[in-house]
Amino acid sequence: MKKKNFKVVILCGGLGSRLSEETKKIPKPMIRIGKLPILIHIMNIYKKHGFKDFILALGYKKKIIIDYFKEKKLKNINVQLVDTGKNSLTGTRLLKLKKFIKNDNFLLTYGDGLGDINLNKLLKFHIKNNKVATITAVRPPARFGELFLRKNLVKKFEEKNQVNSGWINGGFFIFKKKIFKFIPKKSCMLEKDPMNKLALKKELVAYKHKSFWQCMDTIRDKELLNRIWKSGKSRW
Repeated sequence: MKKKNFKVVILCGGLGSRLSEETKKIPKPMIRIGKLPILIHIMNIYKKHGFKDFILALGYKKKIIIDYFKEKKLKNINVQLVDTGKNSLTGTRLLKLKKFIKNDNFLLTYGDGLGDINLNKLLKFHIKNNKVATITAVRPPARFGELFLRKNLVKKFEEKNQVNSGWINGGFFIFKKKIFKFIPKKSCMLEKDPMNKLALKKELVAYKHKSFWQCMDTIRDKELLNRIWKSGKSRW
């Protein structure tokens, strides 16, 4: 399988309201971990595993991201910048990218999560299970939503409820193009109706990632990631 055939979608358009101290000025994916925006750290995870063809779904403060890539001209990757609307929800953003997805499978993640996910193993898992959607399940802090699993099959998807244990959505998805049939034309969250429909139809499986994962939802998360990066022992 040639990695160059796989598009990597990164959702970069949200308001990032829980990080308003930073996002009043810049979009969340441009918040820096060390000297680089977290977006570049995320792209480097994919690049390390051979994925180099990116679509960035832009929205809130899109010009800052556009100007960054005009100025940097990063080597050995292809970056497509697509305005998916300032106030669009995640499902709507993805649906607006449909015409850019040519291959049968593509990868997707958020613009705020880091981990040492083995993307090659994730892809093999996705191909082997032959479902419409593969989600990376992680064991997180308790403030996230829970995935209810039977072996690797997702039975139920509850986003961002308070839980004390279990598996949650860690981002790092792989989808078949059939995912677009599950996204309504009306405004929608990818993580709600589409995911629940997939789970009900037994078309959603979870790749269990038991190693490092951390999202950047709050200033405390940002400070934690910066401490890890500055220690020289980053795990992404």
